[in-house]
Amino acid sequence: MKELIKTLVETNSPSGYENSIRQVIRHNIEPYVDEIKVDALGNLLCVRHKEGALKIMISAHMDEIGLMATHVDQNGFVRFIPLGGVYPHHCIGGRVRFLNGVSGVIGVERTTTPQEIPSLDKMFIDVGAANAQTAQIKIGDVAAFDRPFLDLGKRWVSKAMDDRIGVAVLIETLKQLQNSVFEIYAVFSVQEEVGVRGATTAAFGVAPDLGLALDVTATGDTPKGIKMEVELGKGPAIKIRDSGMLADPRIIHWMIQTAEQASIPYQREILEFGGTDGRAMQLSRSGVPAGVLSIPCRYVHAPSEMVDSEDVENAILLLSELLNNPPKLEFLA
Repeated sequence: MKELIKTLVETNSPSGYENSIRQVIRHNIEPYVDEIKVDALGNLLCVRHKEGALKIMISAHMDEIGLMATHVDQNGFVRFIPLGGVYPHHCIGGRVRFLNGVSGVIGVERTTTPQEIPSLDKMFIDVGAANAQTAQIKIGDVAAFDRPFLDLGKRWVSKAMDDRIGVAVLIETLKQLQNSVFEIYAVFSVQEEVGVRGATTAAFGVAPDLGLALDVTATGDTPKGIKMEVELGKGPAIKIRDSGMLADPRIIHWMIQTAEQASIPYQREILEFGGTDGRAMQLSRSGVPAGVLSIPCRYVHAPSEMVDSEDVENAILLLSELLNNPPKLEFLA
């Protein structure tokens, strides 16, 4: 599985430009599903049929944050805007690679105070060019952060763990899963980082009976970090709330009960910022019971995101158990 994750995270495919990662996923998932199609927005929909069963949509987004060129000055320096949640303090000195193969490093204008963190409009990409003509960058060209997969033993680090690690969990689960009580729609969605756009259109097309997103979540286990009751190595997290959704209590109960019955470690997650494809599924058509299975991740949206291998393995175990144990969807009186 480590080689799969390495391939996934090192494939550059920012939001709206997911063709390369879609081809990698399709190659890896094709033997384990009955039907594959790509919708008009670019979502990869993989179906495992089961006549008369509840239809579950499991969504893992395949895009990553990135940068888009907006201007190339006469000296060849490239100005840019973010694709998704790109934070200035993660950028200075960072390396990027454009989809046309050109690489560069992010520089910054001199500030009046050394402690100041400049905004993105004060930064530029230096591609080593002498002028605009030799920069080989056009307005609208897209880049991803250039960081290889790093194996620290139990911990793995790379750009794009958000959400290629969710993609890996879904692929590996379908590899191992022999049967399921559900008709499974495994959706590898596009443009999550710019507003859960892919899952919005995919959920409308699939019209699932219930939905489950696979994504990363932040942790509160670093020195003077955010106040959050999620840590690396203590199991996948079951989302209760984030800024985009209140997970369906019936789905939360189903996930917790399944984890406890199978003796799989888990954590309860409340994320006070951010959102996932779960929101798009929950609000689709006339509404869908939806939840999120999260993989704890340090340094989310940094060029070096860290996950724990045991959390990943336990996420696969829990997802497999969930797909063999249907929830009770009746509302309590």
